Amino acid sequence: MKKTVKGKSYDTIEMSIVKKVTSGAYGDPAGYEETLYVAEDGTYFLYTNGGAESKYTAEKLTQMSKAKVEAWKKANA
Repeated sequence: MKKTVKGKSYDTIEMSIVKKVTSGAYGDPAGYEETLYVAEDGTYFLYTNGGAESKYTAEKLTQMSKAKVEAWKKANA
């Protein structure tokens, strides 16, 4: 997935995965995935996607601050 932030393009294909969390089985309408990525420049992004009944009903890539990254990691340890 690609995203432009402050004029700079980011692509998850070129980023490193830090951690991936899934809930539910493939095809579960309430299932979802969260994948934390880090770009070469140290910028963190959270990719989210899920079924029609999940908390992530649409694919999204969100930039995250280091504080939010640490909180997410702690919550998903």
